[in-house]
Amino acid sequence: MKLFSLPLKEETMHASGKSNILHLRAIDPYYYEMVKGLRAKVEYKMDTLNLRVIAVSSAVAGEGKTMTAIQLAANMASTGRKKVLLVDMDLRKSSIAKQLGMDPHSGLSEFLSGSLPKEKILRETAVPGLSVIVGGKTISSPTDMLAGEKFRSLLRELRERFDLVILDTPPILPVPDAVTVSEQVDGFIFLFRFSHTPHHLFHQAIEDLGERKIVGVVLNCEEKKPDKYYHKYYGKYYQVSHTEGKRS
Repeated sequence: MKLFSLPLKEETMHASGKSNILHLRAIDPYYYEMVKGLRAKVEYKMDTLNLRVIAVSSAVAGEGKTMTAIQLAANMASTGRKKVLLVDMDLRKSSIAKQLGMDPHSGLSEFLSGSLPKEKILRETAVPGLSVIVGGKTISSPTDMLAGEKFRSLLRELRERFDLVILDTPPILPVPDAVTVSEQVDGFIFLFRFSHTPHHLFHQAIEDLGERKIVGVVLNCEEKKPDKYYHKYYGKYYQVSHTEGKRS
């Protein structure tokens, strides 16, 4: 398994309270560059291993998997080379709709329950080339739905429709949902939050999922080093010009 490091990143909000999660470059350019590094590694894995459906998961809650899934999906789509779909599969505690400032209804749970067709749950985002399926109505026990033919059929169709499908799954140890769909997924990106998750739980989750399914582990650090550290070694590379994007 390959290890990649990211600084821990919480949800970023506008002063108005609206989510600013898709526009982090000017706010935290270092984090943005780290996500680009992760994107490059994932793209390499996609090309060499023919990956089309990638799940992002972790051993327990609070390790940063949803933020990582959102940022990876947005960064993948932003290059214009790939048509990307982000799917919230955490139907017990979905959060992507809230993170992106979207209506939480009309999502995956409505499709699986038969109340909406798939055409009604696909949504566009502010990032060209990035579509989203939110979780929808909370379901207390969605495992059977995710194991059923309806979800399998949907995933097969999405695999053909998009260049990359990123699934934000529930954590491995509390519920069986992620393990249930593991056979339908080409590979997992596994989050491990430094100083948060005990090592024995991390190893237990890896064993439950199966190491062969994991294409990489993201070490989500507690916090990035002080800005002066990066200025010392990287100079102005992570500074974003105030004039960037303006017409001359």
